[in-house]
Amino acid sequence: MFVRFKPDTFTLLLLSTVTIASLAPATGIFAEILNKATTWVIVLLFFLHGSKLSRQAIWAGIGHWRLHLVVTATTFMVFPLVGWLAQPLWALLLPPPLVQGMLFLCALPATVQSAIALTSIARGNIPAAVCSASASTLLGIVFTPLLVGALLAHSGNTGDPLQAVSRIAVQLLLPFALGHLLRPWTGKLLQKAGQKIRIIDQGSILLVVYAAFSSAVVGGLWQQMPLAAMATLLGVCAVLLAISMAWCLWISRRLGFNQADEATILFCGAQKSLVSGIPMANVLFSAAVVGPMILPVMLFHPMQIMVSGILAGRYGRQQAQALADKQPGVHPST
Repeated sequence: MFVRFKPDTFTLLLLSTVTIASLAPATGIFAEILNKATTWVIVLLFFLHGSKLSRQAIWAGIGHWRLHLVVTATTFMVFPLVGWLAQPLWALLLPPPLVQGMLFLCALPATVQSAIALTSIARGNIPAAVCSASASTLLGIVFTPLLVGALLAHSGNTGDPLQAVSRIAVQLLLPFALGHLLRPWTGKLLQKAGQKIRIIDQGSILLVVYAAFSSAVVGGLWQQMPLAAMATLLGVCAVLLAISMAWCLWISRRLGFNQADEATILFCGAQKSLVSGIPMANVLFSAAVVGPMILPVMLFHPMQIMVSGILAGRYGRQQAQALADKQPGVHPST
């Protein structure tokens, strides 16, 4: 059976944005206006995320506490531990800014939308996925800056972790909470808007990426990053993804989770959020270093989606076949 891949439009747009920023970076007054605009764009982005979060879906999945503990521990303990242990090796393979970017990647929360979508394809535990992925985003607002402060303590690129938590709380948590509180009034409007909200989501990220890479390019990013370093970074991201997925599969089976929960742990625990990562980098780091900081997560994102898509399809077929075996009259869908 052959699997056909459709190019991920958002990934292509990300690459195009980096290319445009490399060829025509924002400078002068335009750069100043752009940097101020990105602050408000990030506020809007997290307001929309809060508005889209269904309280009923969270309550439906909150009882799966063992699963949530595994996902949370994987995201905020196992990943950072792997990064800390791998740092000496990464330092031999990559320039310092990319090593710091890899450590930042390890500290990020899990994805939300893609984790839920992949769990659905895999016929996994969707209520638990909604609850676990949403909790990861909220916990990341506190844990990510603290982990970044610990992992990058000697880099000179981070300030006081508690101040970082405070800044993120104001720029990310406050609009997120406000959006969620207003969901009874905004929820229906967002449902009607449908695809337009996704365009705003993705457009916001693209604007922040353009601003970040413009600043980095003006600061000499590509002179400091040879092509060989980028190729090595791709390989390092692939190894990190393989380790995280292998861990999720091993711990799920070791603790006796069923296949539906195993798929949920895999797609919620082994992924890192680009949507949260880029705004967080914009808040945590100075404009000059945001570009290289987000390069690893920009490479990790399409890689995790592609690999997870294959695995989700396989899980889905296995679950459909198992259902067909139990109910002879049911034919598995492909």
